[in-house]
Amino acid sequence: MNQNKLLNESVQVVSRISYFPISFFSIVMGLSGFTLAWKGADNLFHNSVIWLSLAYVSSVVMAVISIIYVIKIWCYPRGVLEEIRHPVRINFFPAFSINLLLLSIVWQQETIVTTILWGTGVVLQVVFTLYVMSSWVYHTHYTLSHANPSWFIPVVGNLIIPITGSQLGYTELSWFCFSIGGVFGIILLTIIMYRLFFHEPLPVHMTPMLFILLAPPSIGFVSYISMVGELDTFARIIYYIALFIGLLLFFNIFKFIKIPFFISSWAYSFPLAAFTIATMKMTHLTSYLFLQVLSVVLLCLLTVLLSWLVMRTAKAVFTAELCQPE
Repeated sequence: MNQNKLLNESVQVVSRISYFPISFFSIVMGLSGFTLAWKGADNLFHNSVIWLSLAYVSSVVMAVISIIYVIKIWCYPRGVLEEIRHPVRINFFPAFSINLLLLSIVWQQETIVTTILWGTGVVLQVVFTLYVMSSWVYHTHYTLSHANPSWFIPVVGNLIIPITGSQLGYTELSWFCFSIGGVFGIILLTIIMYRLFFHEPLPVHMTPMLFILLAPPSIGFVSYISMVGELDTFARIIYYIALFIGLLLFFNIFKFIKIPFFISSWAYSFPLAAFTIATMKMTHLTSYLFLQVLSVVLLCLLTVLLSWLVMRTAKAVFTAELCQPE
């Protein structure tokens, strides 16, 4: 009886892997962003134990999710092809390369590790960007209703490349990727805002993705500063756009609080982490008291949010809420 029970449980686990979504990589984005936020706060708290612990956790989670998805590729290639052809899930494939780029920033003090992670991430990110944008251009099945903030992921992910690239000396490559993310990010913002203004609202399970709007200007600010090394007019414009979007989301916070947990709820995490990091960077450059207070408040909110997401995700895993057929 025990052997049959174990066999049945093993079969259920393997079958659930066939429904393991590519969007699980957004968890690593959230954890990596959280790690970088605490790394940025190291000057404030003078305690590297926190961010180092989070760095190891983020790396292990990345390895585990990658292994599970490789198993899915091997055992259920048809399911992977369905995700590649899906008008929404296709945008989460670049989350893998973005995670490599984020981890290259996390482990920036380890030159060899950083270089390997960054180099691999750059190649994959550019390839994913070309592939996804080609699917948009030569599509046969997209409609405006498919447009949603997750479309930023394949293109705007290029903005992360200069953060490490400029430190490694790849100046022109960094500007190349920054230009891609910046220009096409504006184009995508126009398309997505048009869809939000004049068409039906996003489905409930996709509503948390509105927080992704906060990520492009936040990442863009950090990326731009890493290349130019000073606060100029353009940098101020980028940051204050991020601040306005943050205020807009906060103004509608009760709409988000009412939404139940979905795996898409992790869309709250990385954009908020990116904005927190950008605010810390702006604080360092200006020393404004308001920004100093805002940095602490954002870090506290981010910590509470990540704690809730981790606990809620763990509960969903143990209760088999996730990896189910749609």
